[in-house]
Amino acid sequence: MEVILLERVPKLGQMGETVKVRDGFARNFLLPRGKALRATSANKKRFDDQRAQLEARNLQLKSEAEKVQGSLDGQSYVIIRQAGETGQLYGSVSTRDVADAVSAGGVTVNRNQIVLSTPIKGIGLHAVPVLLHPEVEAKVTINVARSPEEADRQARGEALVTREETSMDDLGLEVGAALAEAGGDMGDR
Repeated sequence: MEVILLERVPKLGQMGETVKVRDGFARNFLLPRGKALRATSANKKRFDDQRAQLEARNLQLKSEAEKVQGSLDGQSYVIIRQAGETGQLYGSVSTRDVADAVSAGGVTVNRNQIVLSTPIKGIGLHAVPVLLHPEVEAKVTINVARSPEEADRQARGEALVTREETSMDDLGLEVGAALAEAGGDMGDR
């Protein structure tokens, strides 16, 4: 299906372009959200008549998003979750949790503006992009910790999860020593 884009859509095109997309993508995403119109002759004429208004609205939304970006970019938010000794969370931190934490911090964002490829499943500091406008993105830091004290320590740069690192050579020597010791005792019997 061919559609006329009413706003910039990442990986698809700019405002005013006529692009060919799959029918389901157009029917289920672009058309219901007002991001595109079907590319009929009547809609092309309607778009040309409204182009100046759409561009002005887009510039206004972009400038508002840039103001929000100034107050949001580089901020850090703490999310407290239960986790095991290795730092693995018992649940996960999703886009909804991040949006709630940012909104509690004073800037209202929707969960669909949070860009997480996978949910956060471990404690630590995580950089999370927030898509405020198709052309404006802010980065926030999410500090996932087990307690507020632990969050403060992580924010200072302290590593809370330490794993005991033993090389295979060390393990081999330990096993060899144990076998030699056991073998020596066996020969005495």
